[in-house]
Amino acid sequence: MSKKPYYISTAIAYTSGKPHIGNTYEIVLADSIARYKRLTGYDVYFQTGTDEHGQKIETKANEAGITPQKFVDNVSEEIHRIWDIMNTSYDKFVRTTDPYHEKKVQQIFKKLYEQGDIYKDEYEGMYCEPCESFFTESQLIDGKCPDCGREVSYEKEEAYFFKLSKYADRLMEYIETHPEFIQPESRKNEMVNNFLKPGLKDLCVSRTSFKWGIPVDFDPGHVVYVWIDALSNYITFLGYDPDGNHEENYNKYWPADVHLIGKDILRFHTLYWPIMLMALDLPLPKQIFGHPWLLLGEGKMSKSKGNVIYADDLVDLFGVDSVRYYLLREMPFAQDGTLTYEQLIDRINGELVNILGNLVNRTIAMSKKYFDSIVSNPKDIEDIDNELIELTEKTPLLVEEKMNELKVADAINLIIALARRSNKYIDETMPWVLAKEEDKQDRLRTVLYNLLESIRVIGVLITPFLPETGENIIKMLNTKNSSYESILKFGGLEEGITLNKAFVLFNRLDAKEVLAKIDKEDKKEEKTQKKKDKKTKKEVEEISEISIDDFAKVDLRIGKILSAKKHPDADKLLVFEVMVGSEKRQIVSGIAKYFTPEELVGKNVVVVANLKPAKLRGEISQGMILLAEDNDGKLTFITPEEDIESGLKVR
Repeated sequence: MSKKPYYISTAIAYTSGKPHIGNTYEIVLADSIARYKRLTGYDVYFQTGTDEHGQKIETKANEAGITPQKFVDNVSEEIHRIWDIMNTSYDKFVRTTDPYHEKKVQQIFKKLYEQGDIYKDEYEGMYCEPCESFFTESQLIDGKCPDCGREVSYEKEEAYFFKLSKYADRLMEYIETHPEFIQPESRKNEMVNNFLKPGLKDLCVSRTSFKWGIPVDFDPGHVVYVWIDALSNYITFLGYDPDGNHEENYNKYWPADVHLIGKDILRFHTLYWPIMLMALDLPLPKQIFGHPWLLLGEGKMSKSKGNVIYADDLVDLFGVDSVRYYLLREMPFAQDGTLTYEQLIDRINGELVNILGNLVNRTIAMSKKYFDSIVSNPKDIEDIDNELIELTEKTPLLVEEKMNELKVADAINLIIALARRSNKYIDETMPWVLAKEEDKQDRLRTVLYNLLESIRVIGVLITPFLPETGENIIKMLNTKNSSYESILKFGGLEEGITLNKAFVLFNRLDAKEVLAKIDKEDKKEEKTQKKKDKKTKKEVEEISEISIDDFAKVDLRIGKILSAKKHPDADKLLVFEVMVGSEKRQIVSGIAKYFTPEELVGKNVVVVANLKPAKLRGEISQGMILLAEDNDGKLTFITPEEDIESGLKVR
């Protein structure tokens, strides 16, 4: 019998920087759902990845003095690394700079244009670069972006538009007849009341004011605006074909069972994406789940606020499964969760150490002490056993019920409740007392079997959420029965097996010690930053003053790099051919360790044009290219904002 397919995706992470722990929550949540579905017999396809185009990326790359492609390569690699650190089991990690995806997006854009759903016009309005979003004046809050609260800028440019308004009524009807489509319920109400009912405006889907995007192949001055590009990833990498010749994975897994996304990008996924699919005459995903935010203390994590925590730092302090446990356990279904070091330590000590770890270790220790770790079950049952046995059998079904509703925190709570009840069972049956009575040995064997069986069920059920912990529990039990089917009826632990040696699942943490260590690291980082700031200040103060007459002697011109190559006899030098007005010049610069020649061709630069020519390792240099250096020694070219004519004087 073939397994039922199940497709789950995260939003693809934007490659503007390293993801903080709030961003990381989403991949851990999706992973727990994907692992649980695999455990319960589904053929799961789990997709994640990175969103790599847009004006914000182009700006950041220019600031860093590297190409946008190099910039997104670096950030995507870092995101990939964090996802792997968190032990996530994705089937495919996608990137929107993949040529395969780019070609599909061009085909989708052209298809929508040719059928009249995309048209050309002029955009005029307010734009938020960090959110890659356009807004009308009425949508702004105190004149700022309603999503992120940052400043917006007035933009006017030629653009293509997508006819959202054409499909608005159809989408409203779909939402009303499919109550499970947008979850939680509060998210659905937000989209309907704030956007659909007031009326959807057509969506700007191309830009001409920047270059870093997928070109509109039939109008090369335009690049596909980020949301058509990014949202299409859910079908392009499955093998969707605009001509209908879809690949096997598309036919097998689409429509997706759930798109897991942050509530801040709900509008794009519940309005723009479904309408795109309607226009393409494709089925809509079965569910879009807008998960809440993980807040730090009482506020949203933000690099500008300086309150960002990263997953790898937490893992170094607490371990992967402890961090996963906190993220999944602490986040309610529909409300934001909070992260503090104190709460994290309390969860580890109170639940993972005291309840789960303690149950496993003392049960296995008693089995070794009393019966040399050999498992047997005389079935000397008493009334006191029935409550534990019934709860152990019932827990998998209760967990399944919660997981079908994506209530992951509730599902974990049920597993911990079984561990808590098992600990209580130890106190009720008092194995250490039974061990002293010769005629109670069968009863003792039964009590320990009941405990070991409840631990087996806990080990299997907790594996999707804490993979290493679940595997370690099963390993200690030395059981081959670790399938989901094996835990649906009490008694699956094999008699006659010998338990493996117990080991500590979670170490107890000293809160004062851990917090002191964190404080020490924070102070160290703060001290390093102060040194950098001091160095910068000193460098500024040491700059010699010159007169206006001295400055007037410097002739700064716009140049365009025509070619670049490594110096044949000097590893540190690059040799450039630069067009300055109508004159081609050769300029030699010692920046080879910072840039590759290929990434610099075509770049507009500022040139000191009246510098006396000099010979550097045998090559004539006719000028100097200006760059800036940051506190970390990273170089950035001084470039004009627009692609302007070479030779123009810089004033």
